[in-house]
Amino acid sequence: MLSRSASDLYWMSRYLERAENLARMLDASHSLSLMPQDGRGDGLHELAMPLRITGTLDDYLNRHINLHAEGLLQFFALDGSNPASIYNCLGAARGCAHGVRGRITTDMWENINATWLDIQQIARQGLSAYGMQRFCEWIKQRSHLFRGASYGTLMRNDAFRFIRLGTFIERADNTLRLLGARYEMAGERAAALSDGTAHAYYQWSALLRALSSFEAYTEIYREAPEARHVAELLLLRADVPRSLRACTEEIEQILDGLPGINGRPAQQLAAEMDARLCCIGIDEILGQGLHTWLTEFIPRVRQLGDAIHRAYLAPA
Repeated sequence: MLSRSASDLYWMSRYLERAENLARMLDASHSLSLMPQDGRGDGLHELAMPLRITGTLDDYLNRHINLHAEGLLQFFALDGSNPASIYNCLGAARGCAHGVRGRITTDMWENINATWLDIQQIARQGLSAYGMQRFCEWIKQRSHLFRGASYGTLMRNDAFRFIRLGTFIERADNTLRLLGARYEMAGERAAALSDGTAHAYYQWSALLRALSSFEAYTEIYREAPEARHVAELLLLRADVPRSLRACTEEIEQILDGLPGINGRPAQQLAAEMDARLCCIGIDEILGQGLHTWLTEFIPRVRQLGDAIHRAYLAPA
């Protein structure tokens, strides 16, 4: 496959996954911002979390004098001048899909094209008129439909592999960043793994719901969400679809299925990451410090993405 086609397929799926992850993040932050803040500041502190996770705080403040709920939600949802907005992610994904129209199925193309046309209509209507929660649910549904169309209609060839590869690279990075940000916001009492307050409960519950893992948590642990078990679930449980371990397993298998020898450095990095997660326990991670461990692991995902780019996506 030409590197240009591989790149468009890979980034198409990354942008779509990023849009869904942003919607999940905004939905959780918006819901928590409406709740009593337990003396930890107003809801804007919660709404500002996406700015910290995505590194766009300075960009936002350059355009807005103060943090305010309506501006923050618009900035991440429908702001065409914000490269990190859901609107621009969907536009970029549609552009990539157009470039590889002959390598994806009609169902896939019609889904992504219709999504782009619909979000333009929503932007004209305005987020306040459409509804924030409704918008986030719509984004998740459109992402699910595209993923279902991809899985149900596309041949299991290299195009399919690059689409899946982009999805799991983006998802792994998002899970790490969301867990790290939520762990910091939960405060020192929750970080000490002994906070039984309502604040901590809703913080961890919001994170699990944002990653569609709340039901999995209650089935496995059968108790109120707390830091140790949430971290274990989202980092080390291979049977939880959005966990870091589930992502690295998929990435390793996909890379092993790609032809050629150029991908060996990426394959080695993926195998090392998965082996590390397979052999480590949650107590070892917490003994090192969860924030420290996450801070060290996030660059590994970026390094893997760079290795994939050099092996398959960069022009020869």
